[in-house]
Amino acid sequence: MKKIALLLSALAFAALANEGEFEKNGFLTTEKCAKAGEFADCYLENFSCGSDGCFETEEAGVHKGAPLVLYSHDDGVIYKLDVSKIPASELDEGVSRNMVTFIGEYDKKTNTIHATEFKAPPPPTKSFFKGCL
Repeated sequence: MKKIALLLSALAFAALANEGEFEKNGFLTTEKCAKAGEFADCYLENFSCGSDGCFETEEAGVHKGAPLVLYSHDDGVIYKLDVSKIPASELDEGVSRNMVTFIGEYDKKTNTIHATEFKAPPPPTKSFFKGCL
């Protein structure tokens, strides 16, 4: 009887631990590029200072850090991201890539994923062109 009670309490604890967890995958980009539908065509300067051509007017080397969003192709929703718990060096793997997964808590009021974990797909394989041009 004690084993059954222990097993039931462990299952209840596991269910409560996973209750607030939210997992979503999609395309990691900036808010400007997601709203404009520019996914593969989003310039990298958008990730640094927030718009196309911003390096012409901004001081060189100043990184403002545009807010990142996750565009979900499954439901067509742009989710804001709070990535303060994830090192910026890890996020570089997923910039402008599809099938990036964020795990964390979801705030429905602000449509924000407070990410605690991040998974990027493997990089594309290198190809070698054989033939003449």
